Amino acid sequence: MGNKIAALSEDQLEEYQACTFLTRNNILRAERMFRSLSQGALPPVISAECAATFTVPYQALDTLTELQENPFRRRVCDVFSTEGSASLTLNQFLEMFSVFSEHAPREIKATYAFRVYDFDGDGFIGEDDLLQAVKHLTHDMLTPDEYSTIVAKVLEEADVDCDGQLSQSEFTHVILKSPDFVSNFHIRI
Repeated sequence: MGNKIAALSEDQLEEYQACTFLTRNNILRAERMFRSLSQGALPPVISAECAATFTVPYQALDTLTELQENPFRRRVCDVFSTEGSASLTLNQFLEMFSVFSEHAPREIKATYAFRVYDFDGDGFIGEDDLLQAVKHLTHDMLTPDEYSTIVAKVLEEADVDCDGQLSQSEFTHVILKSPDFVSNFHIRI
C-alpha cells in the first residue's frame, strides 16, 4: 500500500494534458493500454525520451479492441507513426487518442481524416485514394462498376475546382457538413 511507482511524472501528466485533448484519467488509461501492448518491455518509469522512442509494433496495436472494428485501423496507425511503419511510440499513441477524443475540435479531426484517406500521401485525395477508401468501407464486396460509380459521384459532389481530386479544403468543406462525422471519428478510452 502506497508503494506504487508512478509510470509518468506529474510534469509529464501536466504536459500531456496541456498538449492534448485528453483528461488526466484518459492519459493514465492510455498509458496502461500501451504498457499492456508492450508485453512487459516498457520500463516501469517512462522518461520523456522513452515516451518518444519506445515503439509498440502494429501487430500489437491491431489487437486493441478500440481499433478492431475500424476498417482503416492500419491507415490510422500509419498516419500517426512518423516512420510510416504503423508502430507507435507512447507520444504518438496519446496523440492518436487525443485526435479521436470527443473533445478534439472538428477541424483537427477533419485534418487527420484527410490524411487517413490520402493513401498515397500526395496531399490530395484522388481517384485511387477514393477507390481504396471505398474498398476499405465495403470490405471489397462491390463490383468494379459500383466502385467507379461511387468514386465518380464523390468527385462530382466534392471536387469544386474539377481537377479530379480533392484538396484538403474541399474534403474539409464536405466532411464537416456530415452530421455523423464527429461521432464516427471517435475512439473511447
